[in-house]
Amino acid sequence: MKRFSSQFIFTNSGQPLKRGIITAHDNGTILSVDDMNGSLAESQSVEFHNGIIIPGFVNCHCHLELSHLKKAIAEKTGLGGFLIQLQNIRNYPPEDISSSAISADNDLYREGVEVCADICNTSITFGLKAKSRIRYLNMLEVFGTDPEKADSRMNEIVRLFDDSEKAGLPSFIVPHTVYSVSLPLFRLIKDKALENRISSIHFMETEGERSFVSDHSGPLAETFKMAGMLPGELKTPESITSAILNEVTPSGNLILVHNTCADRETVREILKRKNTFWCLCPNANLYIENRVPPAGMLLSEGCEIVIGTDSLASNHQLSILSELKVLQQYFPSVSLEELVRWATINGARALGEEQRYGKIEPGKKPGLLLLENLDLLNLRLLPETTVRRLL
Repeated sequence: MKRFSSQFIFTNSGQPLKRGIITAHDNGTILSVDDMNGSLAESQSVEFHNGIIIPGFVNCHCHLELSHLKKAIAEKTGLGGFLIQLQNIRNYPPEDISSSAISADNDLYREGVEVCADICNTSITFGLKAKSRIRYLNMLEVFGTDPEKADSRMNEIVRLFDDSEKAGLPSFIVPHTVYSVSLPLFRLIKDKALENRISSIHFMETEGERSFVSDHSGPLAETFKMAGMLPGELKTPESITSAILNEVTPSGNLILVHNTCADRETVREILKRKNTFWCLCPNANLYIENRVPPAGMLLSEGCEIVIGTDSLASNHQLSILSELKVLQQYFPSVSLEELVRWATINGARALGEEQRYGKIEPGKKPGLLLLENLDLLNLRLLPETTVRRLL
């Protein structure tokens, strides 16, 4: 049995506790949480820390299998430039991909991640994830703009789904983006995903997404043409909103990833779909488009926000804390308590994992993290703030 205390504890169950005590089993299960009303008597059996204890992080969007591409793609080229670079350099030896993914998995765990929704285009990471200390959920991503190839793309992802199931990993077939999935393929995915507990889709990552879908014009269309990825005939949903509301399975939770260029009108239309979560990956958005998502607007519209890291192809590190620092910098009115909720309980709810993760409560096993070197007077992150595991 272990007992922990700190200046503040963010349990995500009520108000933060000042110098409360958490008692946990050696296996990480929370046994009790005691509110000491700020007056903690000295006890040799309690580890006291000068920081804030929070639950383990939930990463709602990652691409572990792209970890070998760290520093391989130039920054701030826009999504079109990023996609062209990615297509040109994606063929690496399997051993390099595997070793980089193993290293990234260790980094994620060290940085406090307990649960991770990981995008998969291949099975190369399945073995390491089955053995990882992190609970992974595989989001098996389908893409293909050519309507004539919809059946073959679907057959490929079904085989990947079977491999994921054999590895014992929770698995969900999901579309890549609105602009990279033909309408026939969207409908095949929807049929396969009718019972999805979770779905995800990259959404409004760039301004060109809307025009590509609505009238097949704009910078994304030019990028696809240059890369030889534009089929003879395009069949796309009517609009980006109709794609989400009509072509994605209505079952379960839906995670919209990035939302960098989302506007208020679009957000209000999308919110007609219940159980929708808005995943922010600000470091990746700065890396690719040199802009951040409109977190303040999303919050004001009542969106349920979660956090992801994206991949090392579009980020310098897989650190949820780093994402929160960027969001605090650009949106200083958002409280630290709110940011922590986005990165913990909101993510756990989005992934259907709230029975075990996201809150510090008796019976749960959320992991315990310590935020150190922060402004405890104003409850603000600092550039030098760090996170380390207690459990």
